[in-house]
Amino acid sequence: MERVIEGNAGLLAVEDSGAEGATAIVGLHGLTATRRYVFMGSSALERAGHRVVLYDARAHGASDPPADGVYSYSALAGDLGAVLDALGIERAVLVGASMGAHTAVHFALDEPSRVAALVLVTPAYDPARFGGDFERWDSLARGLREGGIGGFVDAYDFERLPDAWRATIATVVAQRLALHEHPLAVADAISTVPRSRPFASFAELAAIRAPTLIVASRDEADPDHPFATAEAYADAIAGATLVVEDEGRSPLAWQGGQLSRLVAGLAERARAA
Repeated sequence: MERVIEGNAGLLAVEDSGAEGATAIVGLHGLTATRRYVFMGSSALERAGHRVVLYDARAHGASDPPADGVYSYSALAGDLGAVLDALGIERAVLVGASMGAHTAVHFALDEPSRVAALVLVTPAYDPARFGGDFERWDSLARGLREGGIGGFVDAYDFERLPDAWRATIATVVAQRLALHEHPLAVADAISTVPRSRPFASFAELAAIRAPTLIVASRDEADPDHPFATAEAYADAIAGATLVVEDEGRSPLAWQGGQLSRLVAGLAERARAA
């Protein structure tokens, strides 16, 4: 069921499907993506009897740009809380990819009682490297503002990616950008979200007690989400499990069915705990 709910600063497009009696699994997508790119279109979780909630972050997909123009992680986590409240969800399994992973961590630190489990897919934020890639994000935002999808693609620099993945990634990037109703607002988010800190240091993550799975990618396929960063999250969160694709295979984050099976396993363990 698709619906629109009131976020903290605008309307958010939400998809709620599966069994209502089950523990909700809430997906949070990455920067420049939409809700369809959490599980890559897979409905395996719903077929297995899970309730799945997906929503477009502010300014992304069919969601409104924020009336206040704010794209901080505090604001993004506030929208997550608004989604949970609107759907009557007290506790959820949070599955966040990249920006969504950082949002989920921020929320888990602020609202630990509402998090049944965490799945952090290709986290990229590293407190020690904060600020090092602002120039690239600004270039991407400028490309989108001035040249649309083509301008963003030109600014992406696909040459730094391995030949085996370059064409696939270029196609996906263009496809997901075409899904945004407010591309200029997405450009604002591109230049603003990376300037927000979801947390100050990895030491803070020791406070997380929810069962946690870290889904990493190997650097050759996904250099924007370093494997070492995923390892740092796994080391910082007590009891966290780190998984990564086999060498030469496409990242688990790109395999909706495989990711769904991992999420289902963690949700079952969290329910039994």
